[in-house]
Amino acid sequence: MLRRHFLTTALGAVAFTGFPARAQYVEGDFEVTRTEAEWREMLTDLEYRVMREGATEEPYSSPLDANYADGIYHCRGCDLALYSSETKYDSETGWPSFTAPLENAIGTMQDRSFFITRTECHCRRCGSHLGHIFDDGPPPTGERHCLNGVSLVFRAA
Repeated sequence: MLRRHFLTTALGAVAFTGFPARAQYVEGDFEVTRTEAEWREMLTDLEYRVMREGATEEPYSSPLDANYADGIYHCRGCDLALYSSETKYDSETGWPSFTAPLENAIGTMQDRSFFITRTECHCRRCGSHLGHIFDDGPPPTGERHCLNGVSLVFRAA
């Protein structure tokens, strides 16, 4: 866990401060669409960089990382229910982590930044960037959906 903690913290810090975010994070036909001006009006600067340009928030910066109350995590961009608290766990990476999304909640694509290939996940309804999926999670899926807290809104059960 120490190695993963170090690597994810270092990558997050570099991603947040050292590299420009990609323009227009994900393309496609989505149920919820907004103009750039509409997105900018409804989101903070950080939320916009993460959700619309694919940036990464700083590790340990989101209060949702330490939230273990019962409830559902929704997309900040369109309010689609994405993840249940039942699949949340402490990955010790500094970002909210889950073993699986709710059914039909996310889309994925390959991310080849930082000289590696990763699986990026986004809201399937509005295309907002959520985070990445790794294969080092706990059972039952073995997956770690490592998400940006600024992309999420928690609603208690």
